[in-house]
Amino acid sequence: MEFVRQITRLPRAYDPELGQDCLDRMPGLSGDLAELIRGAAGSSPYLKELAERQKDWLVPALEDADAALAALFDDVAAKREDLPKPDELKPVLRRAKQRVALIAGLADLAGVWPLERVTGALSEFAALACDVAIKAEIAQLVRRGKLPGQGEDDIAEAAGLVVLAMGKMGAGELNYSSDIDLIVLFDEIRYDADDFHDARQGLVRATRNMCATLSDRTGDGYVFRTDLRLRPDPSVTPVCMSMAAAETYYESLGRTWERAAYIKANPVAGDLKAGARFIKTLRPFIWRRHLDFAAIQDAHDMRLRIRQTKGLGGAITVPGHDMKLGRGGIREIEFFTQTRQLIAGGRDESLRLRGTVPGLEALAARNWLPSDISNRLIDYYRTHREVEHRIQMVHDAQTHKVPVNPEEMARVACLMDKDSAALIAELAERLSAVHELTEGFFAPDTNGTPQEDPPPEIDISVCRRWPSYPALRSERARRIFERLRPELLNRLSRTSEPQEALLALDGFLAGLPAGVQLFSLFEANPQLIDLLVDIVGTSPALAGYLSRNASVFDAVIGGDFFADWPGEEALTKGAINALAREPDYESKLDAARRWAKEWRFRIGVHHLRGLISADEAGAQYADLADSVIKALFPVVVTQFAEKHGAPPGRGAAVLGMGSLGARALNAASDLDLIVIYDPEDQESSDGKRPLAARPYYARLTQALITALTAPMAEGRLYEVDMRLRPSGNQGPVATSWTSFRDYQQNEAWVWEHLALTRARVITESGTGLGQEIEAFRAKLLGQPQEREKVLREVAEMRDRLMAAKSPDGPWDAKTGPGRMQDIELVAQAGALLAGEPVGGVGKGLRAAATAGWLSEADAGALGAVYDRLWAVRTAARLLTGGPLDSARIGEGGATFLCRTAKAEDLESLQDGLVASYSETAARIDAALEGVSCDEE
Repeated sequence: MEFVRQITRLPRAYDPELGQDCLDRMPGLSGDLAELIRGAAGSSPYLKELAERQKDWLVPALEDADAALAALFDDVAAKREDLPKPDELKPVLRRAKQRVALIAGLADLAGVWPLERVTGALSEFAALACDVAIKAEIAQLVRRGKLPGQGEDDIAEAAGLVVLAMGKMGAGELNYSSDIDLIVLFDEIRYDADDFHDARQGLVRATRNMCATLSDRTGDGYVFRTDLRLRPDPSVTPVCMSMAAAETYYESLGRTWERAAYIKANPVAGDLKAGARFIKTLRPFIWRRHLDFAAIQDAHDMRLRIRQTKGLGGAITVPGHDMKLGRGGIREIEFFTQTRQLIAGGRDESLRLRGTVPGLEALAARNWLPSDISNRLIDYYRTHREVEHRIQMVHDAQTHKVPVNPEEMARVACLMDKDSAALIAELAERLSAVHELTEGFFAPDTNGTPQEDPPPEIDISVCRRWPSYPALRSERARRIFERLRPELLNRLSRTSEPQEALLALDGFLAGLPAGVQLFSLFEANPQLIDLLVDIVGTSPALAGYLSRNASVFDAVIGGDFFADWPGEEALTKGAINALAREPDYESKLDAARRWAKEWRFRIGVHHLRGLISADEAGAQYADLADSVIKALFPVVVTQFAEKHGAPPGRGAAVLGMGSLGARALNAASDLDLIVIYDPEDQESSDGKRPLAARPYYARLTQALITALTAPMAEGRLYEVDMRLRPSGNQGPVATSWTSFRDYQQNEAWVWEHLALTRARVITESGTGLGQEIEAFRAKLLGQPQEREKVLREVAEMRDRLMAAKSPDGPWDAKTGPGRMQDIELVAQAGALLAGEPVGGVGKGLRAAATAGWLSEADAGALGAVYDRLWAVRTAARLLTGGPLDSARIGEGGATFLCRTAKAEDLESLQDGLVASYSETAARIDAALEGVSCDEE
C-alpha cells in the first residue's frame, strides 16, 4: 500500500528553513510526503543528514516502505551466499543501517508503522547484521585453518557459534538509537577435547571482530554499538564462551536479574539450532517450577540499585528525567512485567513471552493482572517508547533523558507536533501514573504503622524459639517473616483457640526446611494466611504435609483452586500434559508427584472447609489416583520398551481393587492393584534386550510399582498393595490373561470372588484386553452361587479378620465388628449372591436385599451406619496420620469431625459410634446365624 495513503500524523519543523533546504534536494515530493520531510529534517539534524545522503534511494522507497525494507534485507542477506571480507562488509552494513533508520524514522513520525513494526524492523536488521558479520569472520577462520575440524559446510552454522540477542533486541523491541546486548556462546561438542583451546581462541577473535564490524565509526557511521557484558561474570570470562561453561555458571551462580534477562533471550545469528537447545537447557533456571514471589524483592532491590547508581531516586521532574530508568519510566513497566512472568511462568507456559506488550496481555488473559491495569500499562509503554524515539532521533544519541535545554525540548515536541509545555505536562501525568501502578507491587508500604505487640492471647514464649528454626536462619527470610508476623499473630488471635492454633503454627514452622519462597508468597498473597491458619488449627496431619510440601500453596493462587471438580477425564488430560512437558523419565516421575500433591491438597482443603462431603472427597481421591495411573503407565511402558521392546501381544491392563476399585479413597489410602497381560502367541519381546513374555510383564509391573512408590525429590505418589492378585504374595507379580481366567474359574476361593466385586480396569497398554476382562468379570460374578457356601466362607473370613487385628479404640471406624470392614464384607457378599458386579458398598447392600439375604431395613440400616463411619474415617485420615485421639485433635479438628459426621459434639459422636458398632455387629451376626464355619 502506498506510504502517503497511510500517513496519520506529521511532525512540525523546528527550523523551517533547514527543513525546506532538505526538501529542495528531493523535488519529486509533494503534499504530505513533502511536509513529512520538511518537518523531520527541520527538527532532527540526524534525519536531515540521512535524508540528504540517501535521497536517491529514499524517494522511490517512500512509495512502499515495506517493499523497500524487504528488498534492502534481501540484499544484505545475499551477502551470506558469497561472504565478503569483513572490511568490504563494513560499508555495506553501514549504508543499509542508514536506510533502515531513515525509513523507520519517517514511518514512525508519520504514523504509518505502529511502534511494534518500527522496533521490529530495527531488531530484524540488527539480527541480520550480526549474522552476516559473524559468518564473514568464521569464513576467514575456516579458510585459514584456524578452526580445527571445521570446513566450508560449517560456515552456514558459524562453526557452532551462536549470538544470543538479549534485552530489547531479543524481544524485537530495539529503540531508535539503541546499542545491542549480546551473549556469544559456542557449542563445544563440535570440537575434539584436544582442539578446544584453539577453537575457543579463534571464536573469541571472531566475536571481537564482529563487534568491531558493527561498532567502529567510519565515514559511513556505525551499524550498532555492541555490549557483551551480560554474559556470565564478564570481568573474567572471554567474550565467547562454551555453552557448557555458561550452563554451569547459571545453574550454580545465576541470579534473579539473569533469569529476567533470559526471558528475552533469542538466538539471532550463527548456529540458531544450538542456541535454541541452550535456552531449552536453561528453562529450569529461568522458569522455576513453583510460584516465585521471592523474585519481587530481588527485582525491587535491583531497581533501587539502578536508582542509586544513576542518581535517579528523586521526584519526577520532566526536564532531565530519564524515560528509561527514571521513576515511572520504561524500565518500571518492563520490570513489572518480567517479574510477574518469573513468578508464574514456571507453571504457566503461556506467560513465557519475550515482548513487553505480549507479556502484559498474557498476564491479563491468565488473570495474573487486572485487564484495566494491563491496558493502561500497555498504553503508557507505547507512548513512553515513542517519546524515547523522538529524543534519540534528534541527534542519533543513545540517551533516554528528556532534554533540559529548551531548544532541544522544542525539537522533540515538534517531532510529535506538540507544544513543549503541553508535552511536559502530559509526560508528568503519565510518568506519575506508571509509578503509582508499579511501585506498590515492588514496595508495598510496610512501614506505615509501628510494630505492634503480640495480642494478649498469644504466648510470646512460643514465638521466641522461631528464629532457631531452619526456615528462619537466613537474614532475608527473617526480614520477610518480621513483616508477616504481626498479621499472622493477629489472625491467630481471632481463632476460637488461639493458643492451640499458635502451637499448631509452631509445629508447621518447625517443619519448614526453608522460608524465603513461602514467606514471599504469603506477603504477596495475604489471603493465604487465613488458609494456613485454618489448616494448622484444624488438621495437624495436613499442616505437617504442608511443612514438607509448601509448594502446593502455588495451586491456590492459580485462579481455579476453589472451582468445581473438573472430573476424571479432564484431570487425566492435565496429568498427561504435565508429564509431556518434562524432558526425561525421572523428571516425569517427579512431575507426577508435584501434580498429584497439588490436587491432593486441593481435595483436603475443600473437605476441611466443608465445600465437599466425605463421599465426594472419596470419589475425588479415586479420580486422582485413576488419573495418575492413566498418565504414568504409558510413560513407564515407553521407558521400559526402549530397552526391552514393545509389550508382546496385546499388552497389559491395570486393575484397581479394594477401595480404589470401589472409587472410595481417603487422604492416606494405598492402592490395591492387579496387572493382567496377554502375550497371545508371542513368546518374547523384540528389543535391544528382549525378554520372554512372563519376565517381561513381571518386570514391567515392578517398574510401574516403583514409579508409584519410589521416594524421589518430590516424595512418593502412593503405597501399592498387590496381594489381591491370584495366589497373593506367592504368585507372580503380573498374571497372564489365560492363567487369570483359569484360576478364577477353577481354583479361586470365595473371598477372591468377593474381591472381584470391587475390581475395575483403570487403564491398559494395548486395546481390547480391558473390555474382555470386564466382560469376563461380569459373567463370572453373574453365575449362580451356592448361598450356604458363600455365607459360610464369609463367616470364616470375618472371624479371621476380627482375630487378626483389634480396633484402636472407639474412633477406629475401619477395623472390628460392626465397623467399615465388616459392612464392606457383607456388601461384597450381597453383590456376589445377587450376581451383580457392582463396586460400592451401598450398591452391594442393596444387592444383598435383592438377593433375599438381607431385609430392606437391615440393608438400609447398614448403609446409614457405613456412611457415618466413612465420614469419620475420611476426616480422621485428614486430621492425623495415626489413630485418632479425640483429646489431641484440638477445637478446630473437633469441629471439622463433628460437622462431617453430622454430630453435635465429640462426646455424642463417640457414644453414637460405640452404640452403632454393637448394633451393626448384631445385625451381621443375625444375617450369618446358622452358618457353620466348620462345614466343608
